[in-house]
Amino acid sequence: MTERNPGRRRFVLNLREARPIWSIPDWAVEEIRAALPADWDFVAVDEPVDGRGDGGGDSPGARAALQAVPGAEVYVGFGVPPALFEAAGGRLRWAHSASAGVGGSLHRAMTESNVVLTNSAGIYAEPMAETVMAMVMFFARGLDFAVRAQAERRWDKAPFDRAGSPVRELAECTLGIVGLGGVGRAVARRAAALGMRVIATRRRGTDAPEGVELLRGDDALERLLARSDFLVLAVPQTGETQGLIGARELALLPRGATVVNVARGGVVDEDALVEALRSGALRGAGLDVFAREPLPPESPLWSLPNVLATPHVSGASHLFWRRQTGLIRENLSRYLAGQALLNTVDKHAGY
Repeated sequence: MTERNPGRRRFVLNLREARPIWSIPDWAVEEIRAALPADWDFVAVDEPVDGRGDGGGDSPGARAALQAVPGAEVYVGFGVPPALFEAAGGRLRWAHSASAGVGGSLHRAMTESNVVLTNSAGIYAEPMAETVMAMVMFFARGLDFAVRAQAERRWDKAPFDRAGSPVRELAECTLGIVGLGGVGRAVARRAAALGMRVIATRRRGTDAPEGVELLRGDDALERLLARSDFLVLAVPQTGETQGLIGARELALLPRGATVVNVARGGVVDEDALVEALRSGALRGAGLDVFAREPLPPESPLWSLPNVLATPHVSGASHLFWRRQTGLIRENLSRYLAGQALLNTVDKHAGY
């Protein structure tokens, strides 16, 4: 860690994650360092930090950051928890969270400050969209039946041959996206390219990618649900989206629909989802996020045959740091030039 020089502007980088794929590589640290003017101090925390969630937690990196951040003008880490924000003091002007979710950073001190908060929404979009489409195809083409039969050494064509088989071609299906941000748009491009009808809702903005029908109005969600053979949830978790999809909303889906959630677990009422899966109202659910993580061993979602569960890894990618570093460097250039930053968080909207 670089020695502190109290007379110079200070940039603190705290992205050495304990999990190797999420730990900033040396080349990225050097690229960010090189983008700073010579009259800045650059401090890179080398101790590992826990980057899961969107801020907070105790780790060697978190403790080291508390020592490094006093007097910093810019802080880049996995979230900005209250203790770190307080330790930064009054000189902090811009904080960047390398996570997409920022709930843990939107404490009162942050929301009432003039500190500009940015996040990495969109950085995870490409791999997350590929995970979504993998889950869609898993259920559309009956791979859940094949996986179970293979585990039991059974040659079983019955689920594919029967008159009421749920195996479908994507071109006959409608995919509904709730949340047309970075992830939603990446999903929409892929689904449309595969011949699916794509419909979507979004809270802010009125534009949509080519080939996407954007539903508007107070009843937009209800109309989207009624038409969606595959429902993709890609919204941030805020006060407005907590419990957004409950028993009533699930009942609006066509019988045999599939739910895919890569947003946050709290967006869906899991008890209602389990009931819809057990009853046969839903074809299946592809879930990367859960109300409690890790998913408790007693959760029925582990054993339901029509659930595909992944452990909150839809954003995993070896290309992550190339995109993340590009965003940080672009915003650093904008910050130094006094320009608006990309991915600025609306502290009151929650994303």
